[in-house]
Amino acid sequence: MPRSLQIAFFGSSLLSAYWNGAATYYRGIIRSLHQLGHRVTFFEPDAYGRQQHRDISVPPWAKVVVYQNSQDDALRQVQLAGASDIIVKASGVGVFDELLESAVLDQKKAAVVFWDVDAPATLNRMINDEADPFRQKVPQYDLILTYGGGEPVRRAYQRLGARECIPIYNGLDEETHYPTKRDPHFESTLAFLGNRLPDREARVEEFFLGTARRLPERDFLLGGNGWEGKELPKNVRYLGHVSTSLHNAFNSSPLAVLNVSRESMAEYGYSPATRIFEAAGAGSCLITDYWEGIGNFFEPDREILVAEDSSGVSEHLKRLTPNRAKEIGTAARNRVLAEHTYSHRVREVQRLFNQIC
Repeated sequence: MPRSLQIAFFGSSLLSAYWNGAATYYRGIIRSLHQLGHRVTFFEPDAYGRQQHRDISVPPWAKVVVYQNSQDDALRQVQLAGASDIIVKASGVGVFDELLESAVLDQKKAAVVFWDVDAPATLNRMINDEADPFRQKVPQYDLILTYGGGEPVRRAYQRLGARECIPIYNGLDEETHYPTKRDPHFESTLAFLGNRLPDREARVEEFFLGTARRLPERDFLLGGNGWEGKELPKNVRYLGHVSTSLHNAFNSSPLAVLNVSRESMAEYGYSPATRIFEAAGAGSCLITDYWEGIGNFFEPDREILVAEDSSGVSEHLKRLTPNRAKEIGTAARNRVLAEHTYSHRVREVQRLFNQIC
């Protein structure tokens, strides 16, 4: 029987999803680890205004330590974490990442895991720069986990000397994402929720804004940080940041919800975004840009609609009726409940953690 583990987890934020797309992923994984009897302490820096934009309180399923945005305090927290069975350093903490990636390796008692929540970006950086400081540290970690990328990412990490690299995909936290009644504030033909990022903007321009221009008689809804000042078609309504407490209503109200992958994620494939499982959990009719590996998670045309460009998105919307949208959304929800919850994901995490302890 797997033993209960004390796990220290350094990540961007558990308490705030503000400019933090990994929040839902962290919450689903850590809640499920707690349900299996493991004890997790999550260390997050007081940075980027996230503590001023908390969208959950400190949960009963994790201890949260918010540390000062300073090198000295970051190192103090690593020393405290050294008494754990496992230390996880996630990518993209946002402050002192390089320092943390070295310091956790100095803790001799604990097994050390690097959990890459943006593997395409990390790998591209290391592949393009042989002097990248993390490149030399990869072989020193007991385990590399990624939240996407499949075999292409796994092989790339192994070429860099990783002892083992395993993808732990996004999933559904069924306790927080589920169907709800439609909210008139979020009703639209197509809705997209995502922060404005350099390697996503061109794809959002094509798949979302391009579709809005093709269908001027339809209404479109855009949520996420950073789109202020972006020139939008007149039939696109911009909401700004949408709190996670409103995601169920956001996903349950439109005719369809759009997923747009970042360029690097689409390039590597096998990288379903958090929003896909959130929307599927709410019973949404999902339309996604194409990326390799979609069929591993959803059956195209029955559980999800796939488009190559704005023309494809437009054609889906022209043919989509409310009844058809409901059929697709129900099929997607049934699929994720059967195969893609965080409870499913964490069984593999527990197996791997017990191997390295």
